Amino acid sequence: MALLARVLKSMERIAPQSLADHAWDNVGLLVEAPYPRAKVAAATHQRVFLTIDFTSAVVDEALNDPSVGVIIAYHPPIFRGLKRLLLKDTKQRMVLQCAAKGVSVFSPHTSCDSCEDGVNDWLLKGFGDAGTIRPYVPTENPPDGHEKSGKGRIFTFHEPKPVQQVIDQIKRHLGMQHVRAAIHPSHLRGERLISTVGAWAGSGSEMVNHKADLYLTGELGHHDVLEALEQNSTVILCEHSNTERGYLTDVLKPKLEGMLSADGGEPVEVIVSQTDKDPLVIV
Repeated sequence: MALLARVLKSMERIAPQSLADHAWDNVGLLVEAPYPRAKVAAATHQRVFLTIDFTSAVVDEALNDPSVGVIIAYHPPIFRGLKRLLLKDTKQRMVLQCAAKGVSVFSPHTSCDSCEDGVNDWLLKGFGDAGTIRPYVPTENPPDGHEKSGKGRIFTFHEPKPVQQVIDQIKRHLGMQHVRAAIHPSHLRGERLISTVGAWAGSGSEMVNHKADLYLTGELGHHDVLEALEQNSTVILCEHSNTERGYLTDVLKPKLEGMLSADGGEPVEVIVSQTDKDPLVIV
């Protein structure tokens, strides 16, 4: 079986496309290379390349490795309808480069957010077994193996925690020295502890419609933050892709490697981009 077919089969088990938010998202196979790269030397494994963002630096990194046959880009490089493909357009140029080099591109995006053991579940792993997790909006008629799937996640501590302890756990899990925080005065003074944490990887504006003591996400609009404070909640913002990137190494890479190893095909190595990073830094 060709590498792309094997990857598609495995990704459908990891994050079924039926779980994606098809009302606005664009998931699945986005670029199918018409002439896949010729097989590399027998001693070299074929490679699948993982990234959150599809940038020129990431594309150069992937295409400069002759063993890469498939790129899995969490954020879809093709999001809206295209009437033409031109080199002067940044995203179109990168898509054309992949097709010309024989590399296909797949995007799981919101199917990875909603699936079991997906991005939102990973985002809460820093709290360990100190509580329970459930989806904010459970999936109706979920596929087999994803009975606990759904939009967002809410973590309920067995024992409520001070807000600073929760923030410290988030920072350790994400490997961040600093986060942006809008801390409700009652949490800051210690009058109220954190019992529930709502998690929504990336942009969490939809999460504010659901109650939690603390909202954990990548980014929120100014007025969403104000609304959360009015609801007596604290907001922790980690920048968009910082709430997603660790999932690639911690969860997706070993899962995909395991499935590709067990499918009876030739050996495949799954690698994670070294140039992919959140564009925003604190200076």
